[in-house]
Amino acid sequence: MEKYSDMGVATKETPFEVAEASDVVITMLPSPSHVLEVYNGSHGLLHGGYHLRPWLLIDSSTIDPRTSRELSAIVSSRILKEKRDSWENPVMLDAPVSGGVLAADAGTLTFMVGGPEESYNAAKTLFLSMGKSSVYCGGAGNGSAAKICNNLAMAVSMLGVSEALALGQSLGISAKTLTKVLNSSSARCWSSESYNPVPGVMEKVPSASDYDGGFASKLMAKDLNLAAASASEIGLEHPLTSQAQEIYKKLCEDGYENKDFSCVFRHFYSGVDEL
Repeated sequence: MEKYSDMGVATKETPFEVAEASDVVITMLPSPSHVLEVYNGSHGLLHGGYHLRPWLLIDSSTIDPRTSRELSAIVSSRILKEKRDSWENPVMLDAPVSGGVLAADAGTLTFMVGGPEESYNAAKTLFLSMGKSSVYCGGAGNGSAAKICNNLAMAVSMLGVSEALALGQSLGISAKTLTKVLNSSSARCWSSESYNPVPGVMEKVPSASDYDGGFASKLMAKDLNLAAASASEIGLEHPLTSQAQEIYKKLCEDGYENKDFSCVFRHFYSGVDEL
C-alpha cells in the first residue's frame, strides 16, 4: 500500500472502506480462505450489511467453483444503495486469468468469466483494458471451473514436456533441437513453445533466470489440490491430476515452493540439461 500510495494511487485501510468508495471492485487473491476473509471478514467488502455501493464485484482469484457460487449468491442477495440502470442488486463475476506474470506485464491476459451474461457484457471493456481477450464461460462458478481445468492441463503439459526434453537430452539430442522438433510437430504446446522449462533454450522466461518470477510452484500445487477436490466431489477419476499433485507437493516440500512451476524440469531431471 505504501508503494502505491507513494505513486499517487488512492489507498484505504480495509476492504470495507474500498467498497464504500467504489462502483466496481476487483479482487485477486491466492486461495479461497483469503477470498472469504476479504468478502465476509470483520472489515470485509460485505461488512456494511444488505446495502452495497459497488454494483459489480469481480473476483479474479483462482479458487474452487463452489466458493465462487456461494459468494455470488450472497452478493446477489444484497441491495444496491443506488440503483444502476435496470439493476437493483449488485452482481458478482468470477473471472480468473491465464497468462501469468509475463502476460500481466504485457497486458495480454485472458479472462475466463462466470456469472450473468448481461453483467459480463457490461464489464467486458474492463477485462479488455487489462488483457487481450475474455471468454464467457456460463453461470456463476464456471469461470473458476475453467481456470482449474486450464491449470490442470498446464501442469500435466509442463510435466510431459519436461520429461520428454530430459529423455531426449539423455539420448543425445540437445534441448534446443528437440524443442524445434516439438514445436513443428504434434507435441507443440505452450510449455514447449512459449514457456520452455530448460535453461538456455528461451529468453525472458523463468528458466532463463533460475526460475525466479513467474507462477510459483506452491500456487500450482494449490490449484491441483482444487482440481482434485472438485473431481472427487463429482466422482470423476483423475489419475493424471493425482500424479501431478504428488509431484508438485514433493517439489514444494523440497524447498522449491517459491520457484516458478517450470522448475520441475531442473528438480526432477537435475544435471540432464548439462548434457
